[in-house]
Amino acid sequence: MVNRTITLLIAVIFVNQALAQSKHSKISKYTSYKGLIMAGYQGWFNAPDDGANRGWRHYAGPRGVLAPGSIKVDMWPETDEYEKTYKTQFLLVDGSAAVLPSPHDASTVKTHFKWMKEYGVDGVFMQRFVAEVRNSSGKKHFNKVLASAMKSSKEYGRAISVMYDFSGMSDNDIPVVIEDWKNLVDSMKITSQGSNQTYLYHNGKPLVVLWGVGFGDGRKYSLQGVEKIIEFLQNDPEYGGCSIMLGVPTYWRELDRDTGKDPRLLEILKKIDIIHPWTIGRFGNEAGYKTYIEVQKGDIAWAKENKVDYVPVVFPGFSWHNMYPKDQFDKIPRNSGKFLWMQLSNAIKNGAEMIYIAMFDEVDEGTAIFKVSRNPPVGESPFVKFEEGIPSDYYLFLSGYAGKMLRKTVPFTSEAPPPKNSNASK
Repeated sequence: MVNRTITLLIAVIFVNQALAQSKHSKISKYTSYKGLIMAGYQGWFNAPDDGANRGWRHYAGPRGVLAPGSIKVDMWPETDEYEKTYKTQFLLVDGSAAVLPSPHDASTVKTHFKWMKEYGVDGVFMQRFVAEVRNSSGKKHFNKVLASAMKSSKEYGRAISVMYDFSGMSDNDIPVVIEDWKNLVDSMKITSQGSNQTYLYHNGKPLVVLWGVGFGDGRKYSLQGVEKIIEFLQNDPEYGGCSIMLGVPTYWRELDRDTGKDPRLLEILKKIDIIHPWTIGRFGNEAGYKTYIEVQKGDIAWAKENKVDYVPVVFPGFSWHNMYPKDQFDKIPRNSGKFLWMQLSNAIKNGAEMIYIAMFDEVDEGTAIFKVSRNPPVGESPFVKFEEGIPSDYYLFLSGYAGKMLRKTVPFTSEAPPPKNSNASK
């Protein structure tokens, strides 16, 4: 009798699983990452009066103070076009107060998506930091930013996708990721808004990015834990059926340098859809990048052999001196766009079918491509400024132009196109 009851229960479970239907729409306006140039979107900045009750988050320096000599960012956003900004203690050269935007305001996110459309950036990966969304304050903020992005992506016809950043996570947080994805699917309907939705699909399925897999720096989550998340996202009858893009170290294929030694990483990569190697800071100038080119060629060949897609990461420059004062200011100079363009043009030349730009709004580490002030505050804290004749929108322009080159609607060029519609006087 007991065995019969167990058999019936198992049968019921299998029937229920068979009857379960995917909660995702069958298709999206964006059916593939191929042919697109997209950027990462942090969206993690706050101001004390923006309603999030998170202070000057990601702007403030030590002990949460934002004042000359105490700030995290190495670039100052150009603020003329924002509907809403917040006054700081920093002063411009004319003595007026410098202001900052907050993506907690929907109007700020709207401005960013407007720029994406104007300059031809195809969309962004919305960062979701597991260490943030496991607490209510962080979850509320990132949910609001994501909701604003969903609305603006429809208005301006841009693609969006969720990127889970595992930094600061442990294996104990695996249920957090799973439940968070369920909440996005159920409450925000992120992938169930019909054939005209703007959520990015790949290989016919919603694309979810898992960033930070395989690094050899002693992280508190394991490859086994990552596999559990992948299994859920790929195979759950309701919330699964997703494509997976995996953010891995630069030397993932060799299991060397920034990568752990566990060969299981390579087996995991054979089961996902897109390999996404993180190259920020792995080379500091054009000469260093020329050495990396051979690594990228080998990565692309491995991906093709194993029937996995590959997306290179490019970045315009790097500086985080205000966050880490002992580190060199303007550590990786932009060189009037030549550094970024060398990466973009060579990635396309090497056979890349899609590109990821780090990042859209990352002023903490000086990698932002959005509009950055050429006249930042003066005083104790230094800020990276573009070179003479380089307008604040040049990196948006270069990104959009590279997208056209990727799709072969403009001729290939290894020389960075000059600025157009220059606003260098701003």
